[in-house]
Amino acid sequence: MSLAASRSPTWVQPVFSGLLASVVGFASSFAIVLQGFDAVGATPDQAASGLFALTLGMGLLGIVLSLVWKMPIAIAWSTPGAALLIATGTVEGGFSAAVGAFMVAAMLTVLAGLWRPFGRAVASIPMPLAAAMLAGILFNLCLAPVQAVAEMPMLALPVVIVWALTLKFARIWAVPAAVLVTVIVIALSTDLPSGLLTASPTPILVMPSLTFDAIIGIAIPLFVVTMASQNIPGLAVLNTNGYRPAVGPIFISTGLVSGIGAAIGGQMINLAAITAALCAGPDAHPDPAKRYIAAVAGGAFYVVLALGAGLAAALVTAAPPLLIQTVAGLALVGSLASALIGALEGERLRLPAILTFITAASGLTLFGIGAAFWGLLVGGAMMLVLDGAQTKTGGPKDRPDESMKDR
Repeated sequence: MSLAASRSPTWVQPVFSGLLASVVGFASSFAIVLQGFDAVGATPDQAASGLFALTLGMGLLGIVLSLVWKMPIAIAWSTPGAALLIATGTVEGGFSAAVGAFMVAAMLTVLAGLWRPFGRAVASIPMPLAAAMLAGILFNLCLAPVQAVAEMPMLALPVVIVWALTLKFARIWAVPAAVLVTVIVIALSTDLPSGLLTASPTPILVMPSLTFDAIIGIAIPLFVVTMASQNIPGLAVLNTNGYRPAVGPIFISTGLVSGIGAAIGGQMINLAAITAALCAGPDAHPDPAKRYIAAVAGGAFYVVLALGAGLAAALVTAAPPLLIQTVAGLALVGSLASALIGALEGERLRLPAILTFITAASGLTLFGIGAAFWGLLVGGAMMLVLDGAQTKTGGPKDRPDESMKDR
């Protein structure tokens, strides 16, 4: 065997795993991210700038953390956070207020890393309620494929069919395959703007504004859903594979980079959850000490993909909105299923969780504040009522909910 052949497994396998993680991560959810920016009032150019900020930030930070700690620390954007933006819609103050909320959420993440009591308080939020809030956010988004098949079957059916077939044979490629078919459908059915292939993102500074509605309706739910649905599962993936990174520096660094990226329209970056397994698991490399190469390679590929943010935004802008919502809905079906399971698996908090889900899914807006916040508030209030009622009746003290174990 040649010297080159004997050395190639040391870096080829983790580099390929990193490439796979970045391509799957980007292709599976960039449409959701762009829709989220559009929903809170961003122009197409601002949305492209925000996508560029996120992709570049998570690529560079993933490289730095992985090299410093020699661990596969994969960083991703907050897909549940993007779904929250879609569900929330425009708040008073427009995109500037949304950017202000992104910065507040970023500062809360930094605070969780710096101040342990606050970090513990965040971790003490019952997971069934956080999962139920996420499920409520995702529910209406996941209805889009059904609506699209009814309203535009010639455009939507090919996307749904390819997704379903690919899901059966190669699950990880199901959403990227649906995205590819969507691009083909857009190209065949839409007059694309000239110069599309040469579109490049231009960072656009956004002056943030702080409004009460945006802080309560976007910043707090964005922080909670990102911590509960991305950072905590991401840490669980790392721990399962034998890695124990310092939590504080991760929260501080992701919060700081999120805040910097927010200046040009980005929302939250965080630990990768689903794609983290591609970098941290044995498929990345048999030797756990070599798997950090996968996260470094994935970060480098994200930096390259950041240059395509302008093209991605132009395609999404040119497409029928319901068609893009179809891809987004298909991409979120798995997350919805996981969130519902997490919300309802523990008996003690099942009723508060279902009330959280119903309220968050209702689209309710009170005092300019969106349904996600009210869902968490309603569920938390019901949990306190039930706990208080049981205490007064002298019943046995509630045990910790099973769904909270090992999280």
